[in-house]
Formats: sequence, structure tokens, C-alpha cells
Amino acid sequence: MDWFYKFPHMNDDTLRALKKTIDENFRAFTRLHGEGIESLFKPLQTFLITAERFMTQTPWPIIIALILIIAWFASRSIKIVLGCLVTLMIIGYFDMWQDTMRTISMIFVCTVMSIAIGLPIGILMSRSDRLQRIVSPVLDVMQTMPSFVYLIPVVMLLGIGRVPGLIAVVIYAVPPMIRLTDLGIRLVDKDVLEAADAFGTSARQKLFKVQLPLALPTIMAGINQTIMMALAMVVIASMIGVQGLGQPVLQAIANQYFTLGIFNGLAIVGIAIMFDRVSQAYGKRLQTYRETVHG
Repeated sequence: MDWFYKFPHMNDDTLRALKKTIDENFRAFTRLHGEGIESLFKPLQTFLITAERFMTQTPWPIIIALILIIAWFASRSIKIVLGCLVTLMIIGYFDMWQDTMRTISMIFVCTVMSIAIGLPIGILMSRSDRLQRIVSPVLDVMQTMPSFVYLIPVVMLLGIGRVPGLIAVVIYAVPPMIRLTDLGIRLVDKDVLEAADAFGTSARQKLFKVQLPLALPTIMAGINQTIMMALAMVVIASMIGVQGLGQPVLQAIANQYFTLGIFNGLAIVGIAIMFDRVSQAYGKRLQTYRETVHG
């Protein structure tokens, strides 16, 4: 009756041979194409280093002023602007400014990359039900795969450093951008699209002047979720050399430094709340504008 209690599985030797074959093939692929793949990401590395240098080497009053200006134009809320100011001042007062700026630069680059990748894929999905059926299971895997697993192939291909961490963060954070872009375009009122067709708009004009503007609040929700997921990945990405607030948290875990972990963890929370409130306020403004203009 062993078969009843023990689930039948592949022969141990066969399973071991299968795993070994896959590992050896992936290592061979890495040795053969690793340098070529690494060279493809040189512009991305330059972009990331430039953003990090700007955030860390620009005087702190200028950085705070820029963030507050962006928060004001996005939200038009004095409460949100004051909240951002208080958050940044507390972070700086507790000597976490440099790490915070590195983290913000990483999140900025990850968000730009996620938009650049997710927006076109979401648009294509909204235009093709077949493509949506193909891509949706891939997105399901990307969103449910344990985040540590993303680090394995990236590190094997590119080693330790900023760029592998950036790629892992983007892979983890891009699915909401794709899904909500697809959803936002599909939710555009069909009567509006029929009116656009009646006026003789081309497919390109309809996309950029009708569908994307009306879907923008939903797309902004996707950007918001992308930022939140990127921040959630910061600590894990610090395991492969991503500098910022994640490294002190990892150090606190390894050495049982309670206060260090709590302070830097709260700094991550503060940045997340700041980004969340600003992006949500901007999305609500877009929603209000859409309802006012289009009824």
C-alpha cells in the first residue's frame, strides 16, 4: 500500500540527470553569451549611475525642493507636500539621506524601465485577445514566483552588482503596469470609440488622443503598484549588491541590530507612503478631469 501514501514520482536518477542537464546547459549558455548580454545592459548601467550621482551629489536642499515641486504639481495638496517635507527631514535627521537617495534613484530607474516595457505590451494586449491569453499566464508566473528565485538566473548571467539587481526588480515590478494598461484601454467607453471612428480618426490618433488619455487614471494606478512592488524588492535586491536602504536592513538581520533595521525599514515605509500619496492624488486629479470633460 506504499503507492497509496507516497505520491508516484520520477525515478531519482532520472530526475537528478534532468536537473544536471538543465544546469549544465544554462551554465554553458552563460559562458557563451554572458559577456554579450552584459554589454547590452551598459546603457542601463550608465542611466542608473547617472541618476544615483544626481541624487547623492546634488545638495540636499535642492533635492528636497525638486521633490516638493513634483509633489505639488502632481497632487496640488499642501498636506501631501508638507507630509513629503516632514518625511524627508526625518530621514535626513537620522542620517539615512545617502541611502535614501540611492534607493529613490533605483526606484526612479525601475519605474521608467517598467513603463517603457509595460506600456507597449499592455497596449498590444488590449488590441489582441489572443496575445492577452498568451501573456496573462506569464504575468501570473511573474507575480507568484518567489522574489528570491529571480536573483538566480540574473546573478548567473550578470554577476553581482547594480544592473542585475535592477533587472530583478523590474521583472518583479512590471506585471501591474502591463495588466492595468491593458485593463484601462479595454475599459474605454465604446461609444467614445465609435464617435472617434465616425470623425475619421486613424488607429494611431485613436490610441494617443482617445484611448490613452481616457485610460490614464488606470495606467497611473499601474505605475503606483509598480513603485510599491519595486520598493518591496529593495531589501531582497540588496543581497546582490544594490546599494540603498536595503543593505542596512540586511546587515541588521545578519547581526541582529534591531534599531538599524527598524530605522531603515521605516525609511522605506516613509518613501513608499510618499510615492503612494503623490501618485494616487495625481490619479484622482486625472479621474476628476476626465469626468468633468467627458461627463
